[in-house]
This record gives sequence, structure tokens and C-alpha cells, in this order.
Amino acid sequence: MEYRSLPHGSERISVLGFGTSGIGMTGEKEIEAAMTMALENGINYFDMASADAAPFPAFGRAMAGQRKNIYFQIHFGADYSSGKYGWTTDLETIKRSVDWQLNALKTDYIDFGFLHCLDEAEDLKHAMQGGALDYILQLKKAGVVHHIGMSSHTPEVVRMALDAGFLDMLMFSINPAYDFEKAGEFAIGSVAERQALYRRCEAEGVGISVMKAFSGGQLLQASTSPFGRALTEYQCIQYALDKPGVLTVLPGVRNREDLHAGGAGLLRSGDVHAARGRRRVRVLQPLPAVSGWAGCGPDQQVLRSVGCRRCAGKEPLRQFGKARGRLRRLRALRCTLPVPCAPVGAHAGDPRVFRQVSKDKTANQ
Repeated sequence: MEYRSLPHGSERISVLGFGTSGIGMTGEKEIEAAMTMALENGINYFDMASADAAPFPAFGRAMAGQRKNIYFQIHFGADYSSGKYGWTTDLETIKRSVDWQLNALKTDYIDFGFLHCLDEAEDLKHAMQGGALDYILQLKKAGVVHHIGMSSHTPEVVRMALDAGFLDMLMFSINPAYDFEKAGEFAIGSVAERQALYRRCEAEGVGISVMKAFSGGQLLQASTSPFGRALTEYQCIQYALDKPGVLTVLPGVRNREDLHAGGAGLLRSGDVHAARGRRRVRVLQPLPAVSGWAGCGPDQQVLRSVGCRRCAGKEPLRQFGKARGRLRRLRALRCTLPVPCAPVGAHAGDPRVFRQVSKDKTANQ
């Protein structure tokens, strides 16, 4: 497993995390077994925004004796008093829910305390003025919460939170469909806004945990994919991991079978695991041209988010962090078009080609 370090801390987080939204329906024994399998294979980051209350006590039992090796992302605003997920901004309800989550998990601290699902400016304003943020800050001062985060789908709201200066971690939706040029049809905010947000998070040391990596499963089926072709789980995961600031991707895990083959697919293929002592870059496949995308035609292979070496030379990479390292890793790649393609910048956000980078654990620090 590859790990990335939290900029505002010493935690080393597995690039593949564990999303719990759909695991509750499988029963407590299967939940415990899935968590055990994940831990045995190096996954150490668990998002607890579940569809129901079932994962909490099951995880509490499964992690017995291993708490120091696990990072929980706990949501202040997810309410499980009914046994099912509910969203709330009421401070007293938040307090009761957080207490219940801690008791069910059999832990006395929270690694990442998240303001939950703040998609509107008014939601963030209420959290900041209605006591929820102050409550998390108090818990952090007391040592109960180690890091403060927020989950959102809206770049503008995240920018407001970054301006306020309290974020260590951000949970944000990233996938190829959301970087489609017709952004309003798939995601909130333009492609340029989203790309700028990732770069700002990286520059300010705010880590990103990725939700919606498969666009709710739409990208995994040709009939619902905006590209007219199904993508693989690996392609979607690697796409997100290549974004600036991203530390971990949180595919939803329903059971152990998802860990083996579906979902993250990490135990069978090992595609996103670190390969010690070697680095390689591999273009996996071009996707068909899609109306609305900036860039070139369906037969070319371009470098996602960094431009094409033959067409644009080295300049596109200079706007990204660690440019020289990326240039070294991209030397062997070439555009396959017989004529130059679009100018510099035309490929920004284009997910029609995905690359695999296998490297040792410290390569991306």
C-alpha cells in the first residue's frame, strides 16, 4: 500500500481508504470481516458517513487492539439517532450524535472531525456562527479531535472555509465526469474553479479525501458514462490520486467481495499499491471524443491535466507542483496524432487518458 503524509500533521494515510455508505446492509459479521480484511491489506483511513448506524459498533469490535493504526473521519452533522443517516445543523443533536459515534466505535478520540455536507454558503455560515465549529475547536483544544475538516461538493463554499483558515482536511467529489467541460450537468463549479481549488489546497497544506470517485457508479457502466464507455475502478481512482492535494480516495465498500474485485479492486490487482524500487508510467487507454471537451480528437493519447509533450513541450507542467519530477516521469510519453493538437492549456482536466505511476512509499512526499 502506498501512503501519503498529512501536511498539517504526521499521519501517513493510505491512498485507498474505505467508504462506508453502503456497507450497513450486509450485516455486522460481514462489516467486521470487511474491515479486518482492509486493515490486513494496509487500508488505514475510514470515512464514517454511513447510510445507517450499523458500521459503528461493528468497526468498534473489529479494530480492538488496533486503534492507533486507524484514522476515522467523523462527521459533525450526520445523525444516527433513528438508526439511519440523517443530516442536521442543530448543535445539541450534533453533540449527541458525536457522543454516540465515539461510544459505538469504542474510542475516546477523533482523528478527523468534519463539518458535514456544507454545500451552501448559508450552511457554512450557520456552522461557523451556530456553534458547530466552536464545538469542534473546543474538542481539538481538549485533544479529543486531532484535525478539523469539512465535506462539500461546492468550490465556492470550500474557498470560504479556506479563507477562514481552520481546515486541515477536505472531503470533496472528484471524478472524470465532474471535470467535463459542461460542468453544470455533472458537478458544481466550472472545471477551472475545481482545478484551482485542488491547487490551492495543495499550496495551503490542506489534504483532500475523495468521495464520488465513480460518480455514484455512473462511470462504471457504458450506458450511464458521459464518455459512452465504462471506465474501470482503477482508472477513476488513479484519476483522483493524480490531482493536486489528494491524499486518499474513498470508494464505497459494501462487502469483502468489493475489496477483492469490485469497488476499489485493490486486493486482486494491486494496481494502486506501491511497487518498491521502481517507477513506471503507463498510458492505459484513450477514451472516445466527447462533445464539449476541450482538446483533440478520439485517436490521440494526451497527458491528463498536463498537456501533450509533442504538442506543447514542457511548459504545461510548470504550473503544477513538483514539475521537474513529473517531467522525468513523463519523458517516454508521446502524442500519437500525426499533426500537433490543441494549444497549451486545452487539455486541462481532460480525463481521456489515465496513467499508472507505481513508486516507492516515499516517492510522492
